[in-house]
Amino acid sequence: MSTATTEGIQVTVRVSYVPEQSSPRMHRYVFAYTVRIANDGGAPAQLRSRHWVITDGDGRIEEVRGPGVVGQQPTLNPGDQFEYTSGCVLTTPRGEMRGTYQMHRPDGSTFDATIAPFSLALPYSLN
Repeated sequence: MSTATTEGIQVTVRVSYVPEQSSPRMHRYVFAYTVRIANDGGAPAQLRSRHWVITDGDGRIEEVRGPGVVGQQPTLNPGDQFEYTSGCVLTTPRGEMRGTYQMHRPDGSTFDATIAPFSLALPYSLN
């Protein structure tokens, strides 16, 4: 699990390996991650876009950018939270993800909410 807070926006990520969608013989490792975005600050903020940096076990990096998350651009008022689950497919049994969400305030200001690095790994495969 990873957690980071930026300007009152707390991003927490939990990861699980999805064996029924994975095929290690075919170098396919599927991971699900659940993200909770909570507004612990004093001002509303809307998630407009995402930027993920995915690094596999061989050091290959893939960057993913796009609008919103799971087809939504949620606005979080103080005290609100939004949770969603998505997935990532790697060709190695280990990797890492990190990133940012671009947030917009009603006054027109913007900031990047940090998504702290988290590991993607088969259960019991970490030392």
